[in-house]
Amino acid sequence: MSAPERTTLENLLRENRRFEPPPELAAAANVTIDAYQTASEDRLSFWDAAADRLTWRARWQQTLDWSNPPFAKWFVGGQLNVAENCVDRHVAAGHGDRVAFHWEGEPGDTATITYAELLRQVSQAANALTELGVRAGDRVAIYLPMIPQLPVAMLACARIGATHSVVFGGFSADSLAGRIEDAGARLVITADGGFRRGKPHALKPVVDEAVARTSSVERVVVVRRTGEDVEWHDQDVWWHDTVDVADVEHTAEPFDAEHPLFILYTSGTTAKPKGILHTTGGYLTQAAWTHHAVFDLKPEQDVFWCTADIGWVTGHSYIVYGPLANGATSVMYEGTPDTPHRGRFWELVQKYQISILYTAPTAIRTFAKWGDEIPAKYDLSSLRLLGTVGEPINPEAWMWYREQIGGGRCPIVDTWWQTETGAIMISPLPGVTGTKPGSAMRPLPGIAADVVDDAGASVPPGGGGYLVLREPWPSMLRTIWGDDQRFIDTYWSRFDGMYFAGDGAKLDDDGDLWLLGRVDDVMLVSGHNISTTEVESALVSHPSVAEAAVVGAADPVTGQGIVAFVILRGDIEGSESLASDLRTHVASALGAIAKPRQILLVPELPKTRSGKIMRRLLRDVAENRQLGDVTTLQDSSVMELISTGIQSSNADDD
Repeated sequence: MSAPERTTLENLLRENRRFEPPPELAAAANVTIDAYQTASEDRLSFWDAAADRLTWRARWQQTLDWSNPPFAKWFVGGQLNVAENCVDRHVAAGHGDRVAFHWEGEPGDTATITYAELLRQVSQAANALTELGVRAGDRVAIYLPMIPQLPVAMLACARIGATHSVVFGGFSADSLAGRIEDAGARLVITADGGFRRGKPHALKPVVDEAVARTSSVERVVVVRRTGEDVEWHDQDVWWHDTVDVADVEHTAEPFDAEHPLFILYTSGTTAKPKGILHTTGGYLTQAAWTHHAVFDLKPEQDVFWCTADIGWVTGHSYIVYGPLANGATSVMYEGTPDTPHRGRFWELVQKYQISILYTAPTAIRTFAKWGDEIPAKYDLSSLRLLGTVGEPINPEAWMWYREQIGGGRCPIVDTWWQTETGAIMISPLPGVTGTKPGSAMRPLPGIAADVVDDAGASVPPGGGGYLVLREPWPSMLRTIWGDDQRFIDTYWSRFDGMYFAGDGAKLDDDGDLWLLGRVDDVMLVSGHNISTTEVESALVSHPSVAEAAVVGAADPVTGQGIVAFVILRGDIEGSESLASDLRTHVASALGAIAKPRQILLVPELPKTRSGKIMRRLLRDVAENRQLGDVTTLQDSSVMELISTGIQSSNADDD
């Protein structure tokens, strides 16, 4: 969208359905409409109050230092300890018997970890790391499955001031080595393996290969999870021989609000991964406040489940730091939604009486594809609030989630944020906001988000353009690790004084926000800028379609032609006539300009391990180019199926 003529996005999709907050939830909501006015009148005082929800050893002298933009400092001079805020203070307040995590392993093994038990384990891990030579300011790489030792390791690092870098347990040795080397990690925490789709998935061999390529690692701590044999090296120690036998008493020391808490690397599918750096006070303030506000958490009674992997930022903020800072009871699950059966998620909701569920649109569309009868087998009446995260959600997927999972009674908070933002930025407030299927609605109190045109001017209601942030926020990334210039060039160079990370958005006639995905995915068709998200939403609104991905492919007449890859629901059979019907359906919903040039019915879509569709690869297929890097795909074999199908498919010429 950088060419001069590409100044706005077409606003094609209309949505008139609206759902008001349930009266009983609104009456007891944690955050009311007054928060918007309070934040508008004095934004920094608003964030002061949010920070005061935490325990500080020394209060800050300045809320925000923005004297050297874009390098922010929040709560300047303040001191706190993240682990103390997430664990110790709840035990001290008499809540040691409250469950912090209900953990469920994929094979069905379980653990119930109270806040008192979590404090004991984190203290032991902190003592063990110190004994192994880790000091404040050192970096620790964590490469673990979704087991309790993962949040324990993160909190132990935070407790002693070490900066952790969690790497998703599905990444290759190349990816892991690059992250270890970039961060200069002195120690790696891993496991023999984890369980994935019913089978052990080895991790230790990946770590061995990665460590052999790096120069900084001195020790490797290994959790025994699967019990499989592993190769052993001089630097290796078992978790049970170090952490589990360590002293259970540990005194948490305070750290500066700007002390580095963690580095989290973006996936790096197109370039060297970016090490996003988050610091202590501002990050924890916003992660905790947004978890309290957006999910209306009542820690005495709610059971919260964020289904993400902790290897991604969603898991950092809404499995570990946000929920624990608020004294929440959470569910943590090791496996996949279809192991050992497709009802596993709903089985867990029923088993643990989960009241708040936070998951991804990709998962929701998959559940819808599997059929309504699966969730219908389970008692989901404990649910009171639903959330979505990771990408824009199609209105029809939103409605399916509300009706089939929420029983038509649960409000949905559709959240927008990024690895870089650290915490939720745009979302309904469940006790305040009347929601529209597919819309993230409004920026949260204290957040200055806007949609601007190519010149950086705000677009009016009904317009589309670039999503930007006009003011700094507490949980913002502080830089890209080791590369301040890349930080400036990547996020702050497109618009003067504004943060821009690449997402497009539109405002509807009411001024509510609709996310349109990456601007790189916007298609220029006969001079019209069309969002892939809107065309995908139109396709998913057809009763035969479970999921769709749309790309723009070079076209000699229109500049780009719209090519759609479609997965059908259940047992519906594909046909040429159905493909034609779908093209007509899109034209009817969005106008003739958005009618796909070609529709290919496929069994699956190429997705990263975090569930995001890789449209870059679909563009390669649509334009008959050699495929780019497929190493980050969950299943690279789907590309062969798609490539074969499109080569044998004939486009409709009308």
